[in-house]
Amino acid sequence: MTTGAWIVVVAVVLALSFGLRRLATDGRFRGTRLVRRPGTDVAPDVATDEAPDTRPGAELVAAVGQQLGERATLLQFSSAFCAPCRATRRVLGEVTGLVDGVAHVEIDAEHHLEATRTLGILRTPTTLVLDAAGAEVTRATGAPTRDQVLTALARV
Repeated sequence: MTTGAWIVVVAVVLALSFGLRRLATDGRFRGTRLVRRPGTDVAPDVATDEAPDTRPGAELVAAVGQQLGERATLLQFSSAFCAPCRATRRVLGEVTGLVDGVAHVEIDAEHHLEATRTLGILRTPTTLVLDAAGAEVTRATGAPTRDQVLTALARV
């Protein structure tokens, strides 16, 4: 085989492996991130007496004029030209209709850049599940399915 053919084969294998990884991880809820305190560059050390601020999501919900759900809040970060964000909005709206005490709040990541940085949002859509007190329970990047959201809500 020529050098050009090898380059094409390697490129196809890399693209395929990247696509399969994204397919496997998109929309899957996983643990929370350690949230940085505003004004610091480093996350608080777990070994010290300083506790991380676990309520920046609740403060953001209040700042946009919304209220937390009685049981949980689905906090969705999206952007204007994001096609998966529309699908996520539809799924989360459907779940809030099915489960009592759950609220859905959508935040435009472009208009709330400081909150996006503070919460460690790297791409849209990102969905945070907040408990009744406003602490982050879990998060998903990408468009989750209805069953994935219901399973995440079962943890609350």
